[in-house]
Amino acid sequence: MNPSAKIRLLLVDDHFMIRVGLRGSLDQESDMVVVAEAENAGEAWEKYRAERPDVVLMDGRLPDQHGVEATRRLREEFPDARVILVSVDEGEEDIHRAVEAGVQGYLPKSVAREELLLAIRRIHQGGRYFPPAVAARIAARKKREPLSDREVGVLRLVMKGFANKQIAEELKITEATVKAHVSNILDKMDAPDRTRAVTVAIERGIMRLE
Repeated sequence: MNPSAKIRLLLVDDHFMIRVGLRGSLDQESDMVVVAEAENAGEAWEKYRAERPDVVLMDGRLPDQHGVEATRRLREEFPDARVILVSVDEGEEDIHRAVEAGVQGYLPKSVAREELLLAIRRIHQGGRYFPPAVAARIAARKKREPLSDREVGVLRLVMKGFANKQIAEELKITEATVKAHVSNILDKMDAPDRTRAVTVAIERGIMRLE
């Protein structure tokens, strides 16, 4: 195959051995070639600018910026950039943020080789690729009323064990307002109590344990 006809790939991952493994596997394909690698978001942007690859495999967690934000920045300058986010984060909110940032595919780190190849080829052809489990989370997220920024802030303090009075002092709002926010959070999360609301928020990727 003519090298110019191959799918040109940029690998973005901060782990050297992962990049080595991916390059070795992908370069075996007759229709693919890895043209560049990057270990962080800043380097990914520079390599994309220089090489203009067809498809970017973007790690979800990079040392200088989350893969979602790196994708958003990349597509702001290059709207046609085709990005597959490969991440350990599989909560519906994680996936929702990635889709909003403009990814054409979202794969778990545990993805099988054949599925990765399928995703690359489909996205190179102008399509999108989300495995069934990921697609289900995208659909579920669309049906939910999202938490407001203030509600997320309240829930973060709940996760830290703050009582309503402490939350009110921290956010400089009344205790009655805190109670209203907590009530709304429980309703939106379909949670019977604060503990379950925190658990659901972590499961969905709204918040992470620090």
